[in-house]
Amino acid sequence: MNKYVISFLFIFLTLLGTFSAPRSVRALTTAEELRQKIDERNNLIAQLEAEIAKYSTVVGKISSQAQTLKNAIALLDTSIKKLETEIKATQNKIASTNLTIESLQDQIVDKKTKIQDDQSAIRETIRQQEYAESNSLVETMLNNTNLSEYWDGIATLEKFRGTVRDKAIALANEKKDLEDQQNQVVSKKKTLVDYQTQLADQKKIVEGTKTDKAKVLTQTKSQETQYKAIINQKTAQKNAFEQELFNFESQLKVAIDPNSLPSTRPGVLSWPLGHIVITQLFGKTVDSKRLYASGTHSGVDFGTPIGTPVKAALSGTVVGVGNSDLYRGCQSFGKWIMIAHPNGISTLYGHLSLMKVAKGDAVSTGQIIAYSGNTGYSTGPHLHFGVYATQGVKIQPYPSGSYCKGALLPLAAHEAYLDPLVYLPEQKP
Repeated sequence: MNKYVISFLFIFLTLLGTFSAPRSVRALTTAEELRQKIDERNNLIAQLEAEIAKYSTVVGKISSQAQTLKNAIALLDTSIKKLETEIKATQNKIASTNLTIESLQDQIVDKKTKIQDDQSAIRETIRQQEYAESNSLVETMLNNTNLSEYWDGIATLEKFRGTVRDKAIALANEKKDLEDQQNQVVSKKKTLVDYQTQLADQKKIVEGTKTDKAKVLTQTKSQETQYKAIINQKTAQKNAFEQELFNFESQLKVAIDPNSLPSTRPGVLSWPLGHIVITQLFGKTVDSKRLYASGTHSGVDFGTPIGTPVKAALSGTVVGVGNSDLYRGCQSFGKWIMIAHPNGISTLYGHLSLMKVAKGDAVSTGQIIAYSGNTGYSTGPHLHFGVYATQGVKIQPYPSGSYCKGALLPLAAHEAYLDPLVYLPEQKP
């Protein structure tokens, strides 16, 4: 075999060695360590989420029991434990996400190095190939080298070209992988910001819940009779206000154009919670006659623990936020948010613990706008979800009466109240 063939075989083997060079032992060890740490965090997160689920079940059971001081304190204690466990879970999610970002960044560095090495190898190989093609084969022909050696050279070149082509394709794939990894880093960093925001929110909610517990103990002086007296007073205030509100709204007469409303079909709205447990339906029901002075319920209640993320059911604009608890004796929605949607309906979210949006904000479907709570008149943690014909509802200070005077509330003609379930999906999450 002549010098030409040997030269190209040497280049060919060198190229293969360049492309197949393994990562260093240290790099592999670091990657394995990161993977192990990520797995450990994820396993801990799974354990904490199982613990959170147990607390949520206990909260549901206590909420369905009689309103006693003992149950009220047990509910607050369990809610605090659940929220503190959620904080631990979020902290571990932050740690896991940071480790994942570190792992991806290491992979990106390795990938960039390999791409640079492969590019250099391909450039050098092409340069030597061009030199060989323009000189060696011509010289071989002129020197009357036997035909066998000539064809060996041709075959080696063809094989070599094929290898370069394959490696060029592999290089393009490596660049695509690099782009994907860089996009993953961007996505993980956004997730990290979301977790950090969620952690700050959870800390606020747990502190608020601890304050509520201290307030209950102070007001009742740890006496069951005192607690019962407070509950009876709140119930009387709630009934009086509801009757007054019912009479006031009965006088509101608004012509609502049916064409301004979306057709009643599942999926017009999305569920406002990740997990749905319906505790009270809309309209006239057996429970509504017992629980509400008007004999009807203006929305749907979803039982859920304090601190559950509440999502916008549809894109729209926040047209009002309020807190009826700021007004003495105003047993209403507590902290609430109303969003007007482009399709002619508005949605209300009541009894919140923490609100994340302000009047005028644009929100998108599924965006976290608040966290559920137990504010206002509530016999247990839940989300009150109401749907209105936008034409028939107006947010304004409550104009008169013994209770809630001046409190900012959504006031609507009776015909403006709509059944949320006719617009929500058929399948519960």
